[in-house]
Amino acid sequence: MIVLAADTTTPSGSAALLRDGVLLGEVNLETSATHSVRLFPSIDFLLRAHGLTAHDLDGYAVAAGPGSFTGIRIGLAAVKSLALASGKPAVPVSTLEALAAKLAGPQARLACPILDARRGQIYAALFEFRAGGPAELIPQGAYDPSDFLARLPAHRVVSFIGNGAVPYRERIRAHLRDKARFPPRSPFVAAEVGRLGTEALGRGAGVSARELQPLYFRKSQAEEKSPR
Repeated sequence: MIVLAADTTTPSGSAALLRDGVLLGEVNLETSATHSVRLFPSIDFLLRAHGLTAHDLDGYAVAAGPGSFTGIRIGLAAVKSLALASGKPAVPVSTLEALAAKLAGPQARLACPILDARRGQIYAALFEFRAGGPAELIPQGAYDPSDFLARLPAHRVVSFIGNGAVPYRERIRAHLRDKARFPPRSPFVAAEVGRLGTEALGRGAGVSARELQPLYFRKSQAEEKSPR
């Protein structure tokens, strides 16, 4: 199964190509250029490098949120157009779940991905890696940082990842003390989005281009300001 994956939910945009869950290639870009400018050239490069077209793919995976509202829309629009043109299924993947997947391993049991949601909030969750896969101990959502940190177990080691973990590192350490871990990881998650998407497609969980929806945990500023 050949899957193309994309993530435009944060400034660390990326695209990846996988075969049966094995990474064939990944383009990671942290530039001043917008996702709308850099995403399709990245996809085109990956496909051309492997002599493929959109019709050769078996499906798509896209980070559907949470994250930047504009970024989410760009990624979804790109994957929708490709899936519609090729008639292939697509899978929406949580950015938080993809970040947590970067921490999976024998040394990590609890993974806490945190993204800066702006306006004094974070997007976050707490996952526990189990034999059957990751389980949500704290549901994915938009949180007040203090409220979220108060829910973390103070007696267990927790590994943190994501651009929202950086500004709150000292507050996290004050709460968890020596139980807080900040393992160095790349911020790019298209490969993880692709692996999670491959698993979902294998279970028959793919949807059509028209059914592909974003994963929002709060309204955008424009929606909040609009009159009812």
